Amino acid sequence: QVQLVESGGGLVQPGGSLRLSCVVSGSIFRILDMAWYRHAPGKQRELVTTITSGGSTNYANSVKGRFTISRDNAKNTVYLQMNSLKPEDTAVYYCNAHVGIYGSSYWGQGTLVTVSS
Repeated sequence: QVQLVESGGGLVQPGGSLRLSCVVSGSIFRILDMAWYRHAPGKQRELVTTITSGGSTNYANSVKGRFTISRDNAKNTVYLQMNSLKPEDTAVYYCNAHVGIYGSSYWGQGTLVTVSS
């Protein structure tokens, strides 16, 4: 019923920038908190950043000052602007959203970000 689709990943050099997008579609009553996670090889899944329906944000210490999360409620879309990228940012990035009457959790399929020279 509810689907999340990420896009915008790719290969970028250290110091470069990328913007990820995540579009929520399907049976949507409301979208509450949204978040970006990432999963790098050999490491645990990491919560990168969150944003509430009211626009309040939180960031992992590893990305503070470099990443910015935002949302466009009219488009059911959340964005992740990534600047000053480092090789350690390399990971599959996943979008998460709490949707509907019960705030059920949904995940996107992931988009790969590779930071390398």
